[in-house]
Amino acid sequence: MLYGLRVGLLSAAVLLSSPALAEQGPGVVASIKPVHSLVAAVMEGVGTPHLIIEGGGSPHTYSLKPSDARALEQAEAVFWIGRDIETFLVRPIDELAPQAQHVALQEVEDLVRLEFREGGPFEAHAHGDHEHHDHDHAGHDHAGHDHDSSHSHDHDHDHSHGHDHSHDHDHDHGHAHESDHQHEHGDGHAHGHGAFDGHYWLDPVNAQHFVRRIAEVLIDVDPDHAEIYRQNAAATELRLSELTEEMAAMLAPVADRPFIVFHDAYQYLEARFDLNTVGSITVSPERAPGAGRIAEIRNRIDELGAVCIFAEPQFEPRLVNLLVEETAARSGVLDPLGSDLGDGPDLYFDLMRGNAEALRNCLQENS
Repeated sequence: MLYGLRVGLLSAAVLLSSPALAEQGPGVVASIKPVHSLVAAVMEGVGTPHLIIEGGGSPHTYSLKPSDARALEQAEAVFWIGRDIETFLVRPIDELAPQAQHVALQEVEDLVRLEFREGGPFEAHAHGDHEHHDHDHAGHDHAGHDHDSSHSHDHDHDHSHGHDHSHDHDHDHGHAHESDHQHEHGDGHAHGHGAFDGHYWLDPVNAQHFVRRIAEVLIDVDPDHAEIYRQNAAATELRLSELTEEMAAMLAPVADRPFIVFHDAYQYLEARFDLNTVGSITVSPERAPGAGRIAEIRNRIDELGAVCIFAEPQFEPRLVNLLVEETAARSGVLDPLGSDLGDGPDLYFDLMRGNAEALRNCLQENS
């Protein structure tokens, strides 16, 4: 029944579109591949958004290409997670796209919001860490969280084509952790942040909230295609609901199996599906640890009883391979961005399903 409804909604969207209309679609820019995928799904039949960070590029260190600058100059809407993830975009958005609607999806209402987990080069995460978020896996309401998560801090990344522009953010949200604090990610690049982990898209329920906001903005900037956007958004939300149920069924048999990630980017995925992550390796991939450090981490892996250690496609897997030697742990790969996946409306679903399959395959007892 759900599948039939989805097909019907998609068919209605296609019937409402035409080549003539498609040529008149608005100029839309999306920052990273998961965001681009959701925007593309809502725009299907009208136009295609411009993707800034292609392939395995890092949102923490990316530099704009001339084609990106042109797309921003012509944009009517720019969708990004926000200044806590795509630090390189803060100035270019203001300077190159002052006329566009700037949509920081981290500010969408009712998102699940999880605070950063701070720690040293190897940090352990207690399995009960998520309990205080009181999440309901059937699609809960987190309206009690402070939903405006822009933060006041300085950005030292300047990729805005030589402009010396200082953007003054006058938001004061009273977060207890509001500061110029630097968090060292597993990609080796420290960046400023406020109270919350910015990898919101790795919870498919958050993605549903994104889709609603994306549709609202597209209808505002392009009312001629409002009905197509509504139909596409409804179909995409339904797909996300089905995806959440599929992933829950896939991960439930391995939910209690302890594992370690290379880069602490997955707590939204972990919280949604009640997974048992016990730590992350936060050493920089550019600075290989010595034999003593590797032995120390191996001992910690054994102490935590980790079944798997997950690398990422953006990083050299050699370190993870070294760590699993002489331990009972296996290795796997998780990807927060869809680095090796083709762009488009299906990427988000392929990304999330692929991560669920990687977790299940590595964590299951007979693997």
